[in-house]
Amino acid sequence: MSKERDAWQILRIQAEFTKGFDTFSEIPPCISVFGSARLKEGTKWYKEAEKFGELMTTHDFGVMTGGGPGIMEASNKGAKESGGKSVGVGIELPFEAGMNPYVDKGVEHRYFFTRKVMFLKYSKGFVVFPGGLGTLDELFEALTLAQTGHNIQYPIVLVGKEFWGGLIEWIKNTQLTNGLISEKDLDLFRLVDTAEEAVNKIVEYHSNHTTEETNF
Repeated sequence: MSKERDAWQILRIQAEFTKGFDTFSEIPPCISVFGSARLKEGTKWYKEAEKFGELMTTHDFGVMTGGGPGIMEASNKGAKESGGKSVGVGIELPFEAGMNPYVDKGVEHRYFFTRKVMFLKYSKGFVVFPGGLGTLDELFEALTLAQTGHNIQYPIVLVGKEFWGGLIEWIKNTQLTNGLISEKDLDLFRLVDTAEEAVNKIVEYHSNHTTEETNF
């Protein structure tokens, strides 16, 4: 019985990939935005994420998020209300009620790993606002694939110096000092404090690099 379930599960996984590839294959260049679903409208980082979505549209980039509330909603809102492309890659969770109302094009996923492939395949950069465990998961997935050459080293920008500073110091003082990463790995990301700075880092990177395809 278990083997039969496994076989059907493979088909469901294949269907998720197929639907995602079909849906996102013709979207314009997008920047993925990661961050907490718990940050409410009116909070500092919600406002910054909304501003980021708005500003990216002026540079002909859409915004791709997890499609949920908080930072995701804010980024989608900023892009949509500025006339830009607003994309959502959702996940089935008992405590989130589907896509936020600012998503133009979206797909719901059951599996986290199929969902992350969509971000990594169809994004031209990653901007990471303060968040919890899911945000860390997404951040380190992007960093690991860039470090190992399994994905193009598109810009990865962390927003919030006070929030991310402790983690970066630990990476330098513990991982780097003990020889667990190399000095050049610190160049895989940039740390900024505002939406404007994040946009500038993304635009600067793409003005200096030609467009490439991912290795997926």
